[in-house]
Amino acid sequence: MTSLPKNPPQKKLGLVIDLDICVGCHACAVHCKEWNTSGHSAPLTDTDPYGAEPSGVWFNRVHSFEVIGENDEGGRTVHFPKSCLHCDDAPCVTVCPTGASYKREEDGIVLVNADTCIGCKLCSWACPYGAREYDEDAGVMKKCTLCVDKIYNENLPEAERVPACVSTCPSNARHFGDLGNPDSEVSQLVAARGGYDLMPEQGCKPVNKYLPPRETPPAPAFLEPKMDASGILGWVDKLLSR
Repeated sequence: MTSLPKNPPQKKLGLVIDLDICVGCHACAVHCKEWNTSGHSAPLTDTDPYGAEPSGVWFNRVHSFEVIGENDEGGRTVHFPKSCLHCDDAPCVTVCPTGASYKREEDGIVLVNADTCIGCKLCSWACPYGAREYDEDAGVMKKCTLCVDKIYNENLPEAERVPACVSTCPSNARHFGDLGNPDSEVSQLVAARGGYDLMPEQGCKPVNKYLPPRETPPAPAFLEPKMDASGILGWVDKLLSR
């Protein structure tokens, strides 16, 4: 059973994440948790949050990688935020047996209907990005909603109608907008910086884009990086696809 739109969404709301300036502070993940634990997919379960083995539902996770250059010379740290990419060809949607996972025709956002989700976890197995979260308490799958209850909230000033992760990023590494409109600010940013699809070989056509790290400026010889931006992104791709 598929719940992809009959007509491809003309409007594609999504995120553009700048890996060059993300500092790995986790503010995006924390604010996401704070907003969504009382929002569209509330509550977001936490188990033993202050204990030895904490676990729970997080829509946004930040992975940090140490990228080493050729011959083990130099290197850099890359902070890689990851959440649902709201794919155009979302395997999590097409594999869902009840139609609980669906992609909205009006804006391309992928959501889960908790009333019809049976917690079979097929969507989590189908997603190559590991972006699905199983809520043990509720027995259903949950995921990033792009803060759909915030971006359309007319009680908020227009400038604040952005996902929680975007509004809280201290380095302005996260951008939100319509990636289906080539004239939008986010589309122009992607074009200017060579926006990157995560694991394009999967054929999911993710809406969210990543801006690759810029080449690092000259450094002392003993710290000189030997890997360029494309090499870093390829290395991160390989790690996430394992």
